[in-house]
Formats: sequence, structure tokens, C-alpha cells
Amino acid sequence: MAFIDKIFEKAKADKKTIVLPESMDERTYAAAEKILKEGIANLIIIGTPEEIAKNSAGYDITGATIVDPFNDPNKQKYIDKFVELRGKKGVTPEIAKEQMEKDYMYYACLMCKCGDADGAVSGACHSTANTIRPALQLLKTKPGISSVSGFFLMEVPNCEYGEDGLFVFADCAVNPEMTKEQMAECAAVSAESFESLVGKQAKVAMLSFSSKGSAKADSVTKVQEATELAKANYPDLLVDGELQLDAAIDMKTGQSKAPGSPVAGQANTLIFPTLEAGNIGYKLVQRLAKAGAYGPVLQGLALPVNDLSRGCFAEDIVGTVAITAVQAQNAQ
Repeated sequence: MAFIDKIFEKAKADKKTIVLPESMDERTYAAAEKILKEGIANLIIIGTPEEIAKNSAGYDITGATIVDPFNDPNKQKYIDKFVELRGKKGVTPEIAKEQMEKDYMYYACLMCKCGDADGAVSGACHSTANTIRPALQLLKTKPGISSVSGFFLMEVPNCEYGEDGLFVFADCAVNPEMTKEQMAECAAVSAESFESLVGKQAKVAMLSFSSKGSAKADSVTKVQEATELAKANYPDLLVDGELQLDAAIDMKTGQSKAPGSPVAGQANTLIFPTLEAGNIGYKLVQRLAKAGAYGPVLQGLALPVNDLSRGCFAEDIVGTVAITAVQAQNAQ
């Protein structure tokens, strides 16, 4: 069974309610039809009657809850919560109302914050910043977590590496340049993500162009220091570095370049030194190895909110909703 099919089964076993705020995009309805038909999640779609009628034509979204942000009986509750959370930043009831009506992602996050939904998915026609900003402002990060990062779950066909071709690549979405502290934290939350989605122990490699001091540079030193922080701060984490990619995933190379490493040659969770490297890396694997790339999935938030590529297909939305639902199960 393919990875995404296993995620669908997990999502169906304990259905969660996911909000889709992009009622202005036809792909939302194509995805919603499949999600509802297959019982992957309960759905809330935020939009005016005019938006829903215009963009849902031809799709069966029977069973979805439609929330009109201009005439929702729960609206005052969300306005009050917005002011409670952001009043010190100058948000008044009038500002809250205007923001919620202008940007439905704020509405979606407030629904999650108030317990009326378990997660949200956006980004098909909005930027990553437009997805993350409301989540950071209203949902915040998990206790003990200082920053949000993004990963891709990579499923590489006919692959002997990783967990039968399954990997987490991070950070591929959020932080252009992580500090050593952020990198260590990213290692820990990425391991948690791998284990919750794949069900196997995460083996984390902190990647570099150097393996165990084979090269000298400030960037290498940062990865070395991040590895030591990860080991100190998360003693149960199976992590090692700095490792070159081949040393991280190929056993023979790992034994040669990093003898005695508990991770080298068998890593399934790869922490890239920069967003640039992570973004290039996942796209290379996706295109050249014809790998499935599920994400970017956000991690570190108090409640699951996930981003979509603006070039996504309806099937991508279905997969991301299922992953978000499974994250919501694990957040209980």
C-alpha cells in the first residue's frame, strides 16, 4: 500500500474537521468532493453564497459545512477571540471583523482556536506567508517550540534507502537560514513528524557538504554545533551529523565516511542546512526520481495548518487534508 493510502486509512479511522478557506478556487471543490465521498475528513468551506455557487458548479459537496463569513451566527465569538489574542497589538473589534472578512484564513484559524475545527489547509491561490501569518498570530507555536518549519514527506519509488523509500526533508518551506538552535529544534520536530506519519523510528541526519570534519567552513561549524545541541536537548533523538547526503543514506559510504555513527547509512529524516538546499533537494528527487512529494507540511504550530503550492492539483489538496487530519489526531 502506498504511503498516501495509509494516511487516508488513518484519517478515516478517526475523522477530523478541516477548514478550507479558499472558496474562490475551483480546485477546492474538486478536492472536497473526493474527501467527502471517501470519508477522509469532515469539511468546512468558508465563502459567501455567491462564491460557493460560482465556483462549486459541477461538484458534489453534499455534507460540507458552508460558513458565510459575513452572516455566520458564530462570528461574534471569533471576533472576541481575535481581540483577546491580538488586542495588545492594536486589534479592535472593527479591525478584527474587517480582517476576517477580507482574509478567510484568519476566519479559519479562529475556528480552530475556538475548537470548532481541528485544522486548516490553504495556499492554492495564496502565498505561503498568507497561510502562515494568521496561524502564527492566532494559533502560536506548540509549548516549548520557538519556530515553525516545513517538511516534505518524500516517497521514492523502488528505493532501497530511507524507510523503504520514505523520507522527511526539512526545512523546505519556511526559514531561509536557520540558527543552530532552530536547526536542532527542527531535527526534533521533524523526527516526531516522521514517526507520527510513517510509524517507524526516525533516524535524523544533519546534512552538510562535509562529513565529520572532512571540510572546514562556518556553515559546517553551524551544523556541527546544531547536532550537538540536538543531542543535548533531545536525548532520546537518534541524530548525527554533520553528514554528506551519501554518507547519510548509503550504508557502505556511511561506514567509510562516518564509522561508528548510529545514523550514517540509514537516515530517513534529512535536515538541510538552508532553505535553498532543502528546496532544491526535494525538487531534484521529485523530478528525477519521480518521487511523491507531500507538502509542504508545517510543523511546530499548536494546531495543524498546512500550506499548498499555488500550482497544486486537486489531488494534492486531498492528500494535504488527509495529512492535516492525521496531525490533528496526534495533537489530541
